[in-house]
Amino acid sequence: MALQYRQILALLVTWLVASAGIAPPAVAQPQDSVEVLTMHELYRQVLTHHPLAAQAALLAQQAEQELRMARGGFDPVLSSKYGEKQYTGKDYYRYWESSLRIPLWFGPELVAGYDRNQGDYLNPERATPDRGLSYAGISIPLGQGLFTDARRATIRQAQLLPRMAEANRLKLVNKLLLEVAKDYWDWLYYYNEVQVYQEALELAEIRTKAVNERARLGDLAAIDTVEARTEALNRRVLLSQALQQYNNSKLRLEMHLWGEDSQPLTLPASAIPSSAGTELNPLSPGDLQALLAQAKANHPDLIKLDLKGQQLEVERRYAADKLKPKLNLEYNLLQRDFYLNEEALRGPYMRNNYRLGVSFSQPLFLRQERGKLQLTKLKQQDVVLQQSHAVREIENTVQMVYSEWLALEEQIALQEQMVVNARTLQAGEVVKFQSGESSLFLINSREQKLLESQIKLYSLRSKYAKVKAQLYWSAGNMQRE
Repeated sequence: MALQYRQILALLVTWLVASAGIAPPAVAQPQDSVEVLTMHELYRQVLTHHPLAAQAALLAQQAEQELRMARGGFDPVLSSKYGEKQYTGKDYYRYWESSLRIPLWFGPELVAGYDRNQGDYLNPERATPDRGLSYAGISIPLGQGLFTDARRATIRQAQLLPRMAEANRLKLVNKLLLEVAKDYWDWLYYYNEVQVYQEALELAEIRTKAVNERARLGDLAAIDTVEARTEALNRRVLLSQALQQYNNSKLRLEMHLWGEDSQPLTLPASAIPSSAGTELNPLSPGDLQALLAQAKANHPDLIKLDLKGQQLEVERRYAADKLKPKLNLEYNLLQRDFYLNEEALRGPYMRNNYRLGVSFSQPLFLRQERGKLQLTKLKQQDVVLQQSHAVREIENTVQMVYSEWLALEEQIALQEQMVVNARTLQAGEVVKFQSGESSLFLINSREQKLLESQIKLYSLRSKYAKVKAQLYWSAGNMQRE
């Protein structure tokens, strides 16, 4: 009776362990000290402290400074010049000329200045009264530069830079989060693989002890002990390989962990991944169409191409304006002294005390200007073609990832059933062995199929989570995941 009791007890332990499914975490610390790191907590850590995320945030500041530089083209300019000449005791000349020019957004420039020039050999054209000569007026472009010019074109293009910087930032963040997601789900897969092989090894070791005991008592052949030990060694090798891959995946994930002041961090020894995010989350065709519509409206690549097209339109208008002749008119009201005299604002005074200038120039062939305009138009056509291709590529990519999403949902459902079936077959084989109708080799074979089915299921779930991340990346916004 004692022998039969030990045999039944050993087989019962074997069957219970085999039917228990996944064991508690074996790579981490005891359950009370486990720290679960979820995907969204990792995202938050990466977005807060990762150097690439900080680098992406700098793009907006750079765009603001580019816009600031462009606005500098409309800064008032104050200039002053002084010179004198003394030779052989003669006062040749002394001059002091100061001016202020204020560009206006719509083209003209306000001009004001004060000149005080004296000397025995001064050019009469530059002569001024003893107390100096002040002037105020306006310079107006009547041809080229009336509706647009280099300054206005530059600032209009610079006004688009903040939106372009945001699109670039979103693209960099999307790429970073996709890499983080892939590394995280790899970490989870290898973690689960270790659990499976850890359980399998424990099961093989328990069975080896039971077989050794039965062989010692003469109930089993000695060759069965070799079969049991061989299987235990095989599973120990598989566990060792799985641990190596798990540790490597953990190191890859740690590359994304940074603290304040860009200090690299490591995962705590008790940290384990969460399976939240691997569960099936069906996406309906309506949800897919909504995702495609959002991708067309908000995908960073499409936004960048649209903004590039707007910049080229500004450039085209400026190039077209360069075909016009340069015709500039400048009028300055003159008066003695620096301070404004009320008489200077009256009609008769303004008609008799002024400085007027008109300038005109026009290239005869306009080859440079026409070439620039045609080149800009060709660039615009290129952007339109890029937009068409990008829209088609984004749509196809989202559709392909969605198809993979649906296929994985079906595969996971089938694989779950295969795991159930494999566990049933393995448990049945144990019962048959218990009644003397099976062998240790067949039990090991059934368990091996169960292990393969479990690992395949974890692999599919990890792949499913990656595809989910890739779908939102393809649509242009990983942060919606």
